[in-house]
Amino acid sequence: MAGVSALAYGIQLPVQSQSTLYTEPWEAAAGPEDLVAVARAADAAGFAYVAACDHVGVPHRLAAAMSTVWYDPVATLAHLAAVTERVRLLSHVAVVGLRHPLLTAKQYATLDHLSGGRLLLGVGAGHVREEFEALGVDFGRRGAVLDETMDALRAALGPDEFPEHHGTHYDFAGLGQRPRPSQPHVPLWVGGSSPAAVRRAALKGDGWLPQGDPRERLAEGIARIRRLREEAGLDGPYTVGALSGPLYVGRPAWDVGRRTLAGAPERIAASLREYRALGVGQVQVRFRSRSRAELIEQIGVFGAEVAPRLD
Repeated sequence: MAGVSALAYGIQLPVQSQSTLYTEPWEAAAGPEDLVAVARAADAAGFAYVAACDHVGVPHRLAAAMSTVWYDPVATLAHLAAVTERVRLLSHVAVVGLRHPLLTAKQYATLDHLSGGRLLLGVGAGHVREEFEALGVDFGRRGAVLDETMDALRAALGPDEFPEHHGTHYDFAGLGQRPRPSQPHVPLWVGGSSPAAVRRAALKGDGWLPQGDPRERLAEGIARIRRLREEAGLDGPYTVGALSGPLYVGRPAWDVGRRTLAGAPERIAASLREYRALGVGQVQVRFRSRSRAELIEQIGVFGAEVAPRLD
């Protein structure tokens, strides 16, 4: 975790997940063409990645808040890979413990191969008990399952055509999988801000995806990750992420909410540069918008006027 030289920026795509916590009203009637247009705009504006979430199913008790609109991340990112050129493709996050790691590896290795090596595999433990129960996975042991799944994925997404893993939950060898990923090393970023998630991110991940922690708490998490990695003798490349609050570049002509940081490009950039000073390498930004056109406009002006001020 050497000093951060430049602050990259990415975006969680609209439409593909529609939790009431962040979805804009226009997304309810949106569809694939809107998703493609936004991904292309992010690609053109220099965004480091576009991201998609993962839920197999949402139970009735959570549907009012979470909605049941959650596109499959592999299908979504593969579709967007074909209509973009350079932007990377992040699962934020894939609940990989719900699936056998050989199945996950087959899907994401193919995605990386088809996209020319643009995959960023974000993983997390998951939080919806009913998903685990429906798929026959022990919800109470999801942390331990994720730990081993990451080990298995390291093997299954590595260079070997016949990957091998022998563990408590999974045991496989002698099964060839091609195509292999285009990248020699698929980055595994770990999502979550619990003590267990931070430890997992430090010791097993290539990066950390916190859950919108306040900056003071984010600083504590970064310090803990540094300490854990130093104690374990880990010194390879590592990416710390952050989630910005809602943004609006320029003077809004509508009520964007008191939590939204709005104003001139330099004001937005100055706020985001504070993350860089903490040791953050990439920040996931979110824009308030009333339409696809307004969101694309915000993406474009951010890339043209805010991004150059981030260094």
